[in-house]
Amino acid sequence: MQSIGAINLLVSDYDQAIEYFTTKLSFVVKEDKPISNGLRWVVISPQGSNGMSLKLSKAKNTKEAQSIGCQAGGRVLLFLNTDNFYRDYKDYISKGVHFIEQPRHEDYGIVVVFVDLYGNKWDLIELKN
Repeated sequence: MQSIGAINLLVSDYDQAIEYFTTKLSFVVKEDKPISNGLRWVVISPQGSNGMSLKLSKAKNTKEAQSIGCQAGGRVLLFLNTDNFYRDYKDYISKGVHFIEQPRHEDYGIVVVFVDLYGNKWDLIELKN
């Protein structure tokens, strides 16, 4: 059996990214270890999640820095599933998360797009059972 353990997310600053994800989205830091040359192994995930994590990687050259915030070419990069859409939506609004649309009801569930501190688009989504 295989599974995807993490997805790499380019950031400009580890501590700034950790602050955003832990205070705005209530994620938890699963690992934060020095590697070499000022780089760190930083892994975060939603509280209580047993699924995929995000590995935060500090951009180390101009090409990587130019990709921060647009790793999906302007499309939604990450899909954050929730079991209670309006609870999380209201919580994120109170914490200053920037939504770029109003919640909408689709055949598959309730969804809204927000952007993180770097401009990456995320779907907050509660799927229908």
